[in-house]
Amino acid sequence: MKPNITKIAHAILLMIKNKVKNLNDKKLNSMIFLIEYNNLTNCGDKIFGEEFVKSNRTVEPKILAEIFDIIANNDDLEEGDARLYVIEELLDYIDIEIVKKEKYIELKFLKVDENFDKSLFSKEELKTIEKIISKYKNDTARKVANACFGIEKVRQTANGETII
Repeated sequence: MKPNITKIAHAILLMIKNKVKNLNDKKLNSMIFLIEYNNLTNCGDKIFGEEFVKSNRTVEPKILAEIFDIIANNDDLEEGDARLYVIEELLDYIDIEIVKKEKYIELKFLKVDENFDKSLFSKEELKTIEKIISKYKNDTARKVANACFGIEKVRQTANGETII
């Protein structure tokens, strides 16, 4: 299943609009997971259609994490590579700043000309997204990742295995 990049981009726009602190790729990955998990648990379906894999310290979205790695490392993709289209679609809505730290590369998300479009989401989906944003907007990426590991299904899943 291919994730809905337009919905993900608009969720990021809503996070920017709501002034989510420390919004980088790591925090976003955890927040997207929490949104997907909550909506799946409470409403029976996913919002973004992303799959998540457990690693030692975090929960990673399969496609989004790969896209973020390509952007962070400034990898060249062949014309016709499906990942290039995903990146272009994401960049239609948001800008991504690459911040090189001493031991890692961080991605920061910036609003461009697009505004958040709530019509892309059902009332229940919007409620779930807003609940997660409100709950974690002031937390660090580590604290949000820890919240993911507070979920029994995450703890029971082996490293490298799909959670949802």
